[in-house]
Amino acid sequence: MATYQPQPANPVIPPEILAAVRRIEIRTRRLVDEVFSGEYHSVFRGRGVEFREVREYVPGDDVRAIDWNVTARTDNTFVKQFEEERELTVMLAADVSGSGRFGSGERSKAETAAELCGILAFAAISNKDKVGLLLFSDHVEKYIPPAKGRSHVLRLIRELLTYSPVGRGTDLEAPLQLVGRVLKRKATVFLVSDFWAGDFSSSLRTVARRHDCVAVRLRDPRERDLPDVGFVAWRDAETGREVLVDTSSRGARRQLQERVERHDSRLERQLRQAGVDLVDVDATGDYVAPLQRFFLARAGRRRRGGGRR
Repeated sequence: MATYQPQPANPVIPPEILAAVRRIEIRTRRLVDEVFSGEYHSVFRGRGVEFREVREYVPGDDVRAIDWNVTARTDNTFVKQFEEERELTVMLAADVSGSGRFGSGERSKAETAAELCGILAFAAISNKDKVGLLLFSDHVEKYIPPAKGRSHVLRLIRELLTYSPVGRGTDLEAPLQLVGRVLKRKATVFLVSDFWAGDFSSSLRTVARRHDCVAVRLRDPRERDLPDVGFVAWRDAETGREVLVDTSSRGARRQLQERVERHDSRLERQLRQAGVDLVDVDATGDYVAPLQRFFLARAGRRRRGGGRR
């Protein structure tokens, strides 16, 4: 169940957290300004179109746009003009389960998620959209309703960096069900997770029918390819189960790879059947390029008339 925790009027935020939030703000705002803002605007649509005004018909106008009521009351033909309703709601659903603490590079998956969500949040508010945050593990940990503004986005980033989850596992059913209840109008939903969870296809299909859903899969290469360093005590961050793995064994390494491949295949099938786009991000590398490729690919589909939304 989601927790709705009252916020202190003047919360005391440790200096190191303020510094981390500031670093993320500087980096993500620069990326938004230089790379993502225009692409975000061209890719994600508002809720539809709204009537703006009528004007006199000129040759070449679509006859389907003729306002017959106004035309009947005047001596001239008038057409309706519409404009896209641009304001969008963006919901960031971020996985805060135990596996997010893993990282074989400079950043953990959780830290990468915070920066990714920062980019998406700043891109949203730069286009005057609302953005909200949903944190989940094996249940919904926290829900912050969508709002606008820099201070709101900074609060979301602080939550991503500092929130201490109660649960350790991962369950996407509960967050998807909450999204379906709280978002009454069409929104864009980013699911940011490593997706090591059970089947959630039913809830995903339900949400994807109403909203534009994008899955951002966070990966670390060491979760698939083990280095040959002999015997290693391996502890599952979500279950706490410990096993001794002989990394020098080709069979053991291959068994791990096959497990990951089966999981990936099952997940990709779930997403494809629900009509949900997938963005793969390596937590040890550059996350800008995968996001940019996604934006460009979706913009291309939209120009060709093949976009999902």
